[in-house]
Amino acid sequence: MLRNVSLFAQLGDETLAGVSAQLHRKTFRKGTIIFHKDQAGDALYIVESGRVRIFLPTQGGEELTVDVAGPGDVFGELALLDGRPRSASAGTLEDTVTFTISRDEFQKYLERAPQLAAALVELLSNRLRHVTEYAESLAFLDVHARLARTLLEMSARYGVHKDGIEIDFDLTQAELATMVGATRERVNRALAAFRAQGLIELRGRKIALLDTDRLRQRVY
Repeated sequence: MLRNVSLFAQLGDETLAGVSAQLHRKTFRKGTIIFHKDQAGDALYIVESGRVRIFLPTQGGEELTVDVAGPGDVFGELALLDGRPRSASAGTLEDTVTFTISRDEFQKYLERAPQLAAALVELLSNRLRHVTEYAESLAFLDVHARLARTLLEMSARYGVHKDGIEIDFDLTQAELATMVGATRERVNRALAAFRAQGLIELRGRKIALLDTDRLRQRVY
């Protein structure tokens, strides 16, 4: 499993064996909060199976989803570096299996393996780039463009080819609204418009992209 996780993929067999000996397996049912924003953070999570939503709760009770972690992804890495409280909340979109490694153990391997430090810098750089692009979309794109961008991103990461590109996990309109940063009603109207234009197809709680080129044009 660790060989398929970019953060650990470049480590030698001996180091990987040492890391794997420190992992603790955890299972979560769908809809479970793994940790809350501002909670003490002392572990990195690695997703073996399932999907985890990383989100920011607002004072008004709403939520803004900033990322979705799937198999092979990691989350909670900031707590490994500064030991400060969690910067976001995490909850499962599906039944999920994760492995965790504690901050103390991770720090030991970080000191021994320069490849791990380089991979962590790359991971954090990608996180920063993603958050910057997400902030730009919230600031400058309308709801239809933000929805198109979200669907394209999810299909690139989790899409399977089934008469189009089907996003391979159940996604309610409420959950999608938190990713787009809009109300469920506005997202519902945008989905209906995309459907009428032949850009997407709704298959139960799954969404299939039928024309990615035209969706990309809707973003820009």
